Amino acid sequence: MGLLPMFQDFMDKGGNVLWAILFMAIWLWWMILERYWYFFAEHKLGKKACISTWEARDEYTSWYADRERAQLISEVDCSMLKNLKMIPTLIALLPMFGLLGTVTGMIQVFDVMAFMGSGNPRAMANGVSAATIPTMAGMVVALIAIPFATGLDRRYKRELRLLKTALKQH
Repeated sequence: MGLLPMFQDFMDKGGNVLWAILFMAIWLWWMILERYWYFFAEHKLGKKACISTWEARDEYTSWYADRERAQLISEVDCSMLKNLKMIPTLIALLPMFGLLGTVTGMIQVFDVMAFMGSGNPRAMANGVSAATIPTMAGMVVALIAIPFATGLDRRYKRELRLLKTALKQH
């Protein structure tokens, strides 16, 4: 059995909610990879431009200098935060969608039981699969993503602290 038929069989057993979980998982990992790319490649350039703008000033103690410092930090902060808060949201939503799959799967089981009685476990198997597979898939994707989200959050906080230190008020 090839990989694609196995994937199609897995998706069929999980029900329609599993497609939503797959879409959210792809979206989540796209944002995680994009944020890692930003911090490893693009952030350094933005930080360097911010520091050079600050260092080009003549004076650093006036109210205007303080406001410009706050603006420079805010601009880099906004760039670092882009999509960063959406990652924990998706991590929290994935198990909830898994539970939605459980509920819809159990409804299928109860429909089969109401129609055929409870003596035919084979008839209930599709509903039980649709009830358990989305829950497992949502939790697995969320659990795997948590360390990456935590790492990105720590990186954000560290970079913000370093930027504030680099833009010293002389």
